[in-house]
Amino acid sequence: MTMTQTITVPVVATLASGLPAGTLVMTLQGEVAVEALMPGDRIISRTMGTAVLRDVAARVADVAMVRILAGSLGHTRPGRDLSVGPDTMIHIRDWRAQALYGKPAALIPARRLVDGEFVALQDHALTTLYTLTFDRPQVVYADGLEICV
Repeated sequence: MTMTQTITVPVVATLASGLPAGTLVMTLQGEVAVEALMPGDRIISRTMGTAVLRDVAARVADVAMVRILAGSLGHTRPGRDLSVGPDTMIHIRDWRAQALYGKPAALIPARRLVDGEFVALQDHALTTLYTLTFDRPQVVYADGLEICV
């Protein structure tokens, strides 16, 4: 079992994804704050039902987070106001996927959903972002929102 490691990195597009502390991730034991997750935890996954968490990494970055108001991406999606890194991939299954990609469902970077009202870009700030690693990419539930990790 490995411990969560924190590193400071400059902002680059590939590193501007992740979940801030306090984000609740759905596990077999219920919702758990992302910073409390440990390798070996079983995470509820849209892709596989459950998936074994292999690693949790934390890094500090100066990034403009994307704030998504509760219910703005569907009924209880997310279940409460949520901030994510701008390159965090969100699984969308509504008119937005059709409008942006011509498909009924799509993985969309959070920054593409910014409308300035319900989904807004915040000011740059030092933020600890947590990333989850599995054996293969998964769609997990973070505060009720489907996030690809």
